[in-house]
Amino acid sequence: MEVEGKSIHIYGNKGEEVPLVLLNTFRGDGSSIFNALKDMTDKRFCLAVISDIAWNDEMTPWECPPLSKNDTPFSGGAEDYLKKLTDKILPAINEEIGEEPLYTAIAGYSLGGLFAIYSLFCTNRFRRAVSVSGSMWFPDFTDYIRENELKSDVDRIYFSLGDKEALTGNPILSSVEEKTAQIERFFWEKGIETVFEKNPGNHFKDADIRMAKGIAWIL
Repeated sequence: MEVEGKSIHIYGNKGEEVPLVLLNTFRGDGSSIFNALKDMTDKRFCLAVISDIAWNDEMTPWECPPLSKNDTPFSGGAEDYLKKLTDKILPAINEEIGEEPLYTAIAGYSLGGLFAIYSLFCTNRFRRAVSVSGSMWFPDFTDYIRENELKSDVDRIYFSLGDKEALTGNPILSSVEEKTAQIERFFWEKGIETVFEKNPGNHFKDADIRMAKGIAWIL
């Protein structure tokens, strides 16, 4: 279905009181992630994959210059997108599912992982979160987390990175492992169940499998 200009594909156990996982994705319908999930868990759930997202705008919490001369800048439209997500997209998904979810989780890869963590400080709609290769390097994000209060009653958060992601000459991107560890520890110290898993490879290796692993863990 399409809501607010976004393509949405829903998988899993509709019409049942089960967890709902929202996955914001750059492209695709998420079917390979759902198929991988079915092999990893016997939990019953719904997965709603939202695509056609303006990635460098709607997934970023504030403006940031491009990381290199060939990149596009980050325009900081996450707050506006989150309002659209909670006010329009999520109600439409719940109506399509036909049952209020047991709880709602939010997941994302790269900037989508950044958005998933950011959203926990802006709305009380999400109980669990998945950040796979999340852009925790984003300037001032660790300060934002330390200086703001969670709005969600969160009980589980999954983080993962490829073990080669920090091996870059870009000083901003190379901080991703250190900052992910700091952020994971921040939530752990608040009594939230967390994990920070490292997987072989760089930012792009086995993305669908790694996302499925994260969602399986929070379920």
